[in-house]
Amino acid sequence: PHLAALVLARGGSKGIPLKNIKLLAGVPLIGWVLRAAIDAGVFHSIWVSTDHDEIEKVAKQFGAQVHRRSPEVSQDSSTSLEAITEFLNHHHEVDIVGNIQATSPCLHPSDLIKVADMIQKEGFDSVFSVVRRHQFRWSEVKKGENKMTEPQNLNPAKRYRRQDWPGELYENGSFYFAKRHLIEKGYLQGGKMAYYEMRAEHSVDIDIDIDWPIAEQRVLSFGYFGKEPLKEVKLLVCSIDGCLTNGRIYVTEDHKEMVSYDYRDIVGIDLLKKRGIQVRLISDRDCSKTLSAMQLGCVAKVSVTNKLQVLKDWQEDMGLSWKEVAYLGNEESDVECLKQAGMSAVPADACAAAQKAAGYICKNRGGCGAVREFAEHIFLLLEKVNSARKQ
Repeated sequence: PHLAALVLARGGSKGIPLKNIKLLAGVPLIGWVLRAAIDAGVFHSIWVSTDHDEIEKVAKQFGAQVHRRSPEVSQDSSTSLEAITEFLNHHHEVDIVGNIQATSPCLHPSDLIKVADMIQKEGFDSVFSVVRRHQFRWSEVKKGENKMTEPQNLNPAKRYRRQDWPGELYENGSFYFAKRHLIEKGYLQGGKMAYYEMRAEHSVDIDIDIDWPIAEQRVLSFGYFGKEPLKEVKLLVCSIDGCLTNGRIYVTEDHKEMVSYDYRDIVGIDLLKKRGIQVRLISDRDCSKTLSAMQLGCVAKVSVTNKLQVLKDWQEDMGLSWKEVAYLGNEESDVECLKQAGMSAVPADACAAAQKAAGYICKNRGGCGAVREFAEHIFLLLEKVNSARKQ
């Protein structure tokens, strides 16, 4: 049977404009679940259903196919079931739909693999995700009613300790898998039905803006970053023009060049060095006088015609794997380096080709704190590496 992953990503979010492609920990929100779906390797096709050009562009960047949904199922009042049904009407080859929510960025491929087995091998018609919670519920008393609240799942005279109570299962909205015949009858849950219990730390659902900074920390701690495990970064290579500086060159009347940089970036470089991470600089043009004036104390290579070759030479000389190399670039000449490095980033104002190749897109522009921001991102991921080692 043809199992298709389907992510619904309408452009008209009322809470957070274009929420589905807003950057979360440097990656468009929808990118986290698409990465997990692709790496799971269980889907015959992976789709994003959208009505928006920018969402379509991002979906294709992450390797998904796009179904352009009609205006009739793109309204505020439209339901997920209506959008899924329309998708099936256009794709008769699909037998099973795995509807994955774009707002669940801590989804892991291992969860999707197990659910695919439940549908394809164990014969369930529908499987949906749940999380276990230990929360006591009380009856609601509306304003003006002369009533007392009543306990719903506890005896107040004998409250459970958390370790003595198994808790309750709640839908976490991460995914809903269902066979075609069930959806055509108007159901996403039904037939031979089962739940799949996800780990609590992977159950992140972004609904309102206040969740965003909390979700970023959760993703950095528990998100899925790819098939290969993260390694400790030993080398950061940074493009000078447009990353360390803002890319502008000021020329005086006596033909001297001047550039500007952000002191926060210099502090970021110093912090990296203190953590034992080498920082090296690279540039297409000859900016040796500028580097001398900045007194950064970093190995640098200027007037470079092939940045990737220089990066390979440095990586081999230091005896590093690519997973131990980070790269910050912003131009088309940086694209191959961004693809090769284990950790890669671009400033917010980088060219489109560089943004597409990078794993992290900074909030800050080049020469305005992007180096410091990427340094802090590296430190957070190193905490994840160290935590995995302890486990």
